[in-house]
Amino acid sequence: MSDMEEDVVLSDVEGDEETHQEGVGEDDKVKVCHLTQETISQGLSLLCRTGNGLGHAFVKLDLKDNGLNDIAAISNYIHIRFLDVSNNHLTDLSPLASLTQLLWLKVDNNTVACFKGQPFTQLTYLQWLSVAGNQLTDMDGLVGPSLESLNLTGNSIQRVNGLQGGCFANLVTLELRGNHLDTTDGINLPNLQRLYLAQNVIKRLEGLERLKCLTTLHLRDNQLDTLEGLSPNMKCLQYLNVRGNAILDRNAIKSLGRVSKTLRALVLSDNPLVETTDYRLSVLVLLPQLERLDKDSFSPEERTEALERIEELKEEEIPGP
Repeated sequence: MSDMEEDVVLSDVEGDEETHQEGVGEDDKVKVCHLTQETISQGLSLLCRTGNGLGHAFVKLDLKDNGLNDIAAISNYIHIRFLDVSNNHLTDLSPLASLTQLLWLKVDNNTVACFKGQPFTQLTYLQWLSVAGNQLTDMDGLVGPSLESLNLTGNSIQRVNGLQGGCFANLVTLELRGNHLDTTDGINLPNLQRLYLAQNVIKRLEGLERLKCLTTLHLRDNQLDTLEGLSPNMKCLQYLNVRGNAILDRNAIKSLGRVSKTLRALVLSDNPLVETTDYRLSVLVLLPQLERLDKDSFSPEERTEALERIEELKEEEIPGP
């Protein structure tokens, strides 16, 4: 059978097998289905040459919103490169291991709690992965040597384990919003450029000195009361958002002086610190290169006042005769 026939010719099968969750009332029953060839045929698109150039196959498969709790039938479709199985009832992703040509995978809003079977060890070409809105508590079994973007938003991850450069050498964007992290420690990704950690319970900034290429750090709605932990090694940082934390002490602003002079946008709103007198001036004096604070650009008058204040501070530092 040719490559095209392997993915296009579909055998006759029985209709979807329906099951119901046990232990729920009659009105709360949820329809769940095993994946069938018929469902696959309806989701296939994008006919392309196969990797060896000797045939053609459909390389895109859309299976979202099908009530699926089993995708075992997908194993034979080895040429799939783009796959969406979001909004189903999946707990087991092990059948994905045979899809070694995958480049793009979306598994949002399922009930995946772990990566049993470690299917991702076989997906060496995968570049974009989203497992948002599942039930993950850790990242054991997740690797991605070619991954550039990883989205784990809306899970229950408490610790970030295994995020080492060797396993994720090409990762540039990492989203961990809405988890249960209480520290930034464990992210050892020197090539990472964008890190989104909003809506966790982060109390400590740790391990950031490893993120030398980071340009964007988003920490909105956490539990930080200090900015201690920002590192001078973060020489590329341009955008920092710590809105909605518990930062009160004016000394917290001084920690910003440790970040690189490349910082251009800073969001500190919805922190108690913002209510203090001369808040904007204090920040601009410390970071004169800053272009926006709390999404508002600095006025010429503010910049003039800040320059005058900087000169006054320099004069105060000059010892008398």
